[in-house]
Amino acid sequence: MNLFETLHQTEHEEVVFCHNKEAGLKAIIAIHNTVLGPALGGLRMWPYATEQEALDDVLRLSRGMTYKAAVSGLNLGGGKSIIIGDPKKDKSEELFRAFGRFIDSLGGRYITAEDVGIDVNDMEYVFQETENVVGVHQVHGGSGDPSPFTALGTLQGIKASLEKKYGNQDVGKYAYAVQGAGHVGMELIKLLRGEGAKVFVTDINEESVQKAVDELGCEAVSLDDIYDVEANVYSPCALGGTVNADTIPRFHFDIVCGSANNQLATPEDGNELERRGILYAPDYAVNAGGLMNVSIELEGYNRERAMRMTRNIYYGIKKIFDIAERDNIPTWQAADRMAEERIAKIGKIKMPYMAQRKNLFSGRVKNGHGHAIENKIV
Repeated sequence: MNLFETLHQTEHEEVVFCHNKEAGLKAIIAIHNTVLGPALGGLRMWPYATEQEALDDVLRLSRGMTYKAAVSGLNLGGGKSIIIGDPKKDKSEELFRAFGRFIDSLGGRYITAEDVGIDVNDMEYVFQETENVVGVHQVHGGSGDPSPFTALGTLQGIKASLEKKYGNQDVGKYAYAVQGAGHVGMELIKLLRGEGAKVFVTDINEESVQKAVDELGCEAVSLDDIYDVEANVYSPCALGGTVNADTIPRFHFDIVCGSANNQLATPEDGNELERRGILYAPDYAVNAGGLMNVSIELEGYNRERAMRMTRNIYYGIKKIFDIAERDNIPTWQAADRMAEERIAKIGKIKMPYMAQRKNLFSGRVKNGHGHAIENKIV
């Protein structure tokens, strides 16, 4: 492929290929846009079939993080990183520490976090080599599990959608088809059932579904039947691309609002929802609660502040709906436009974020072994 032509088309600022033979490290760091601030995005470990597939994935994901941060009102840019490897058998201390040194060499232009195939234990090794990590364990001034915040943000998106579609926010009056009962999906189900809502649930993990039925009073449906249930809201919280040309004709839903990434298989599927009168709450604006939560680590983590910030997703989704109405465009396009308008306005007064050797993490103090020992402003 013509790499520079690709980067010109995707508007990426920087792509770093990381290799350490001794550690077995093959990684790519993609920095998409730093006009609003340093790029933040998770680290994914996956056994990509080809290097091209890995590059395509990191370019796509990093661009998405730019838009997510922009519509969330955060002073952050978008980036992402991937390690090519099997997370079940290729992990090691030396692998993640080697990766951490590459992160540190960027001087703060990119901040990493957990993503698919990575857990807090892996981040501990990265954290030993660089402070440019969020989502670390709470003993290091981190924020812990982001799932409750992602779920809370999704609930705010649902409330904004109900207000737009029905003129009220009475969550308990309506029925929901939740596709995915993992960490975020289960947290969302708890919130919905806490409001008295009827919830249909499906997941590839039958134990998770049974837990939702036994402990939370949900109704289980099969993986394929979730698209046919009589519910007001379809909430995809697992796989991407479930809103597509095959599933949309089966929808009895009035609203699509969930926490999954890349819910639309293609932009045309977003247009089709619009034609059918189904309100779509754009995924990267809805699921930004986790990003908001970890972003607070940059200043010293405060859980109450994270909760307040996550509740603002309601107003962000309402603004997207307003832009869609103002410009007579589908909501997925309105979300993009909202992000692009903010970046363009700030870009007029601010150059892209340059690597600096200052400490972004004012809320962390480390000891000689690279571990945080207390949480205070320094």
